[in-house]
Amino acid sequence: MADKAREISDLLAPTVHALGLELLGVEYLPAPGGAVLRLYIDIPFESAAADAAGEGDQPPRTVGIEDCEAVSREVSAQLDVEDPISGHYTLEVSSPGVDRLLFTPAQFARFEGQSAKVGLKLPQDGRRRLQGRIVRADEQAVVLDVDGAEVSVSPGNIEKARLVPDWAALGLAPANKPGKR
Repeated sequence: MADKAREISDLLAPTVHALGLELLGVEYLPAPGGAVLRLYIDIPFESAAADAAGEGDQPPRTVGIEDCEAVSREVSAQLDVEDPISGHYTLEVSSPGVDRLLFTPAQFARFEGQSAKVGLKLPQDGRRRLQGRIVRADEQAVVLDVDGAEVSVSPGNIEKARLVPDWAALGLAPANKPGKR
Protein backbone atom coordinates (compact mmCIF):
# COMPACT_ATOMS: atom_id res chain seq x y z
CA MET A 1 0.00 0.00 0.00
CA ALA A 2 1.40 3.41 -0.94
CA ASP A 3 2.20 5.90 1.81
CA LYS A 4 -0.84 8.13 1.11
CA ALA A 5 -3.18 5.13 1.00
CA ARG A 6 -1.69 3.83 4.27
CA GLU A 7 -2.09 7.25 5.91
CA ILE A 8 -5.74 7.42 4.84
CA SER A 9 -6.36 3.81 5.90
CA ASP A 10 -4.92 4.48 9.37
CA LEU A 11 -7.10 7.61 9.63
CA LEU A 12 -10.36 5.95 8.55
CA ALA A 13 -10.09 2.43 10.01
CA PRO A 14 -11.48 3.40 13.46
CA THR A 15 -14.49 5.10 11.85
CA VAL A 16 -15.26 2.03 9.73
CA HIS A 17 -14.73 -0.23 12.74
CA ALA A 18 -17.19 1.87 14.77
CA LEU A 19 -19.81 0.96 12.14
CA GLY A 20 -19.20 -2.75 12.82
CA LEU A 21 -17.17 -3.26 9.66
CA GLU A 22 -13.54 -3.82 8.71
CA LEU A 23 -11.54 -1.56 6.40
CA LEU A 24 -9.66 -4.08 4.28
CA GLY A 25 -7.63 -1.50 2.40
CA VAL A 26 -7.54 1.73 0.47
CA GLU A 27 -6.62 2.57 -3.11
CA TYR A 28 -5.61 6.17 -3.74
CA LEU A 29 -5.39 6.88 -7.46
CA PRO A 30 -4.29 10.45 -8.16
CA ALA A 31 -5.04 11.78 -11.64
CA PRO A 32 -5.14 15.15 -13.39
CA GLY A 33 -8.50 16.74 -12.73
CA GLY A 34 -9.30 14.62 -9.69
CA ALA A 35 -8.22 11.56 -7.75
CA VAL A 36 -10.17 8.45 -6.83
CA LEU A 37 -10.19 7.25 -3.24
CA ARG A 38 -11.55 3.70 -3.10
CA LEU A 39 -12.25 1.98 0.22
CA TYR A 40 -12.80 -1.78 0.49
CA ILE A 41 -14.91 -2.87 3.44
CA ASP A 42 -16.01 -6.23 4.77
CA ILE A 43 -17.60 -7.95 7.73
CA PRO A 44 -14.88 -8.41 10.39
CA PHE A 45 -13.19 -11.79 9.95
CA GLU A 46 -14.12 -12.94 13.47
CA SER A 47 -17.84 -12.24 12.81
CA ALA A 48 -17.74 -13.94 9.42
CA ALA A 49 -15.97 -16.98 10.92
CA ALA A 50 -18.56 -17.23 13.71
CA ASP A 51 -21.38 -17.02 11.15
CA ALA A 52 -19.75 -19.72 9.02
CA ALA A 53 -19.37 -21.96 12.09
CA GLY A 54 -23.10 -21.64 12.77
CA GLU A 55 -22.61 -19.79 16.04
CA GLY A 56 -25.28 -17.26 15.12
CA ASP A 57 -28.98 -17.85 14.48
CA GLN A 58 -28.92 -15.56 11.44
CA PRO A 59 -27.63 -16.38 7.94
CA PRO A 60 -24.05 -15.16 7.34
CA ARG A 61 -23.93 -11.39 7.02
CA THR A 62 -22.41 -9.86 3.91
CA VAL A 63 -21.61 -6.27 3.02
CA GLY A 64 -24.59 -4.58 1.41
CA ILE A 65 -25.29 -1.27 -0.25
CA GLU A 66 -26.52 0.10 3.08
CA ASP A 67 -23.10 -0.62 4.63
CA CYS A 68 -21.33 1.13 1.75
CA GLU A 69 -23.64 4.14 2.07
CA ALA A 70 -23.13 4.36 5.85
CA VAL A 71 -19.35 4.20 5.49
CA SER A 72 -19.44 6.76 2.69
CA ARG A 73 -21.44 9.21 4.84
CA GLU A 74 -19.24 8.82 7.91
CA VAL A 75 -15.86 8.91 6.20
CA SER A 76 -16.91 11.80 3.94
CA ALA A 77 -17.54 13.90 7.03
CA GLN A 78 -14.23 12.81 8.54
CA LEU A 79 -12.32 13.51 5.32
CA ASP A 80 -13.89 17.00 5.17
CA VAL A 81 -12.61 17.73 8.68
CA GLU A 82 -9.18 16.04 8.47
CA ASP A 83 -8.57 17.04 4.80
CA PRO A 84 -5.80 14.50 3.99
CA ILE A 85 -6.27 14.93 0.22
CA SER A 86 -5.63 18.23 -1.49
CA GLY A 87 -7.73 18.94 -4.55
CA HIS A 88 -10.79 17.26 -5.98
CA TYR A 89 -11.36 13.54 -5.47
CA THR A 90 -14.13 10.97 -5.83
CA LEU A 91 -14.86 8.67 -2.90
CA GLU A 92 -15.92 5.10 -3.68
CA VAL A 93 -16.81 2.49 -1.07
CA SER A 94 -16.94 -1.14 -2.17
CA SER A 95 -17.40 -4.65 -0.86
CA PRO A 96 -14.41 -6.89 -1.61
CA GLY A 97 -16.09 -9.00 -4.30
CA VAL A 98 -15.10 -12.55 -5.26
CA ASP A 99 -11.79 -11.39 -6.75
CA ARG A 100 -10.97 -9.39 -3.63
CA LEU A 101 -7.82 -7.38 -3.34
CA LEU A 102 -5.36 -8.55 -0.68
CA PHE A 103 -3.67 -5.74 1.23
CA THR A 104 -1.94 -7.39 4.21
CA PRO A 105 -0.14 -10.66 5.04
CA ALA A 106 -3.03 -11.50 7.41
CA GLN A 107 -5.44 -11.28 4.48
CA PHE A 108 -3.22 -13.65 2.46
CA ALA A 109 -3.13 -16.03 5.44
CA ARG A 110 -6.93 -15.93 5.69
CA PHE A 111 -7.13 -17.30 2.13
CA GLU A 112 -4.39 -19.96 2.28
CA GLY A 113 -4.99 -22.63 -0.34
CA GLN A 114 -6.67 -20.26 -2.76
CA SER A 115 -5.16 -18.86 -5.94
CA ALA A 116 -3.90 -15.28 -6.14
CA LYS A 117 -2.38 -12.93 -8.72
CA VAL A 118 0.43 -10.79 -7.34
CA GLY A 119 2.05 -7.77 -9.00
CA LEU A 120 5.47 -6.86 -7.68
CA LYS A 121 7.05 -3.43 -7.26
CA LEU A 122 10.48 -4.80 -8.17
CA PRO A 123 11.12 -7.88 -10.34
CA GLN A 124 11.92 -11.11 -8.56
CA ASP A 125 13.65 -13.87 -10.53
CA GLY A 126 12.97 -11.76 -13.65
CA ARG A 127 9.21 -11.60 -13.04
CA ARG A 128 6.92 -8.76 -11.95
CA ARG A 129 3.72 -10.82 -12.01
CA LEU A 130 3.09 -14.07 -10.20
CA GLN A 131 0.06 -16.33 -10.02
CA GLY A 132 -0.21 -19.28 -7.72
CA ARG A 133 -1.77 -20.92 -4.71
CA ILE A 134 -1.22 -19.17 -1.37
CA VAL A 135 0.87 -21.57 0.75
CA ARG A 136 1.37 -19.38 3.85
CA ALA A 137 1.84 -15.77 4.86
CA ASP A 138 3.19 -13.75 7.75
CA GLU A 139 4.80 -10.34 8.27
CA GLN A 140 8.10 -11.54 6.72
CA ALA A 141 6.87 -13.34 3.60
CA VAL A 142 3.96 -14.35 1.42
CA VAL A 143 4.68 -17.79 -0.03
CA LEU A 144 2.99 -18.89 -3.24
CA ASP A 145 3.10 -22.20 -5.09
CA VAL A 146 3.81 -21.03 -8.64
CA ASP A 147 3.91 -23.85 -11.16
CA GLY A 148 4.96 -26.37 -8.49
CA ALA A 149 7.71 -24.23 -6.95
CA GLU A 150 7.40 -22.20 -3.76
CA VAL A 151 8.11 -18.52 -4.29
CA SER A 152 8.60 -16.30 -1.26
CA VAL A 153 7.78 -12.61 -1.65
CA SER A 154 8.38 -9.82 0.83
CA PRO A 155 5.08 -8.08 1.67
CA GLY A 156 6.85 -4.76 1.04
CA ASN A 157 7.49 -5.76 -2.58
CA ILE A 158 3.81 -6.44 -3.33
CA GLU A 159 2.28 -3.67 -5.41
CA LYS A 160 -1.15 -5.21 -5.88
CA ALA A 161 -2.63 -8.63 -5.21
CA ARG A 162 -6.03 -10.19 -5.65
CA LEU A 163 -7.69 -13.58 -5.35
CA VAL A 164 -8.38 -15.51 -8.54
CA PRO A 165 -11.89 -16.92 -8.21
CA ASP A 166 -12.66 -20.50 -9.17
CA TRP A 167 -15.57 -19.57 -11.44
CA ALA A 168 -16.56 -23.20 -12.01
CA ALA A 169 -16.75 -23.88 -8.24
CA LEU A 170 -18.89 -20.76 -7.89
CA GLY A 171 -21.23 -22.15 -10.54
CA LEU A 172 -20.49 -19.28 -12.91
CA ALA A 173 -18.50 -21.18 -15.55
CA PRO A 174 -18.58 -24.69 -16.96
CA ALA A 175 -16.27 -27.18 -15.29
CA ASN A 176 -13.42 -28.46 -17.45
CA LYS A 177 -14.07 -31.96 -18.72
CA PRO A 178 -11.10 -34.31 -19.13
CA GLY A 179 -9.83 -34.38 -22.69
CA LYS A 180 -11.65 -31.19 -23.72
CA ARG A 181 -10.43 -27.61 -23.74
